[in-house]
Amino acid sequence: MNKLPSPWVTHLALAGLLVTSLSACGNKTAETASAPAASTTVGNDIDDTVVTARVKSALMANPKINSYDFKVETRKGEVMLSGFVDNQAQLDLATSTTRDVEGVKTIQNNVTLKGAAATVGNKVDDGITTGKVRAALLGDPGVKSVDITVVTRIDEVQLSGFVDNQEQMNRAVEIASNVPGVRTVSNHMQIKR
Repeated sequence: MNKLPSPWVTHLALAGLLVTSLSACGNKTAETASAPAASTTVGNDIDDTVVTARVKSALMANPKINSYDFKVETRKGEVMLSGFVDNQAQLDLATSTTRDVEGVKTIQNNVTLKGAAATVGNKVDDGITTGKVRAALLGDPGVKSVDITVVTRIDEVQLSGFVDNQEQMNRAVEIASNVPGVRTVSNHMQIKR
């Protein structure tokens, strides 16, 4: 009879896989020359991943919150919410829900209220624009694009995340602004502390 591995073995294997994945994601060529980014430990990175998952789960568990409108990123316990939502009540409820999640130290609210209703065509165009911006960021060796979230709504691109320095932030905004179909770029990125 086959015996299943103990929960500890499973947990250790998953933790090892996560550490390996995080290490691989952190290696990218040629950074913009300037002050080094504030570093974190592997333990901090794992804790931040857990907090992000908890926040996303809490948002999805509340039927009054359209959780797919929110992007969630965490660095050293600081949770950054970004995206576009229908109304202030959604935003307030999401902020309150996030505040109640274990491990959340502070919340950076970078959510924008939606304006006019988007058509199906707008949504398709926005998806294409988001893909073009992501590809342009990925193609630039001076931008650590894995740290940047891109959301588009009716040709307005929102950039959020934690970047290494001001030069990366400026370069990301410049790249996004030059992508065809982008009307405006909202910069909600922060420099890592």
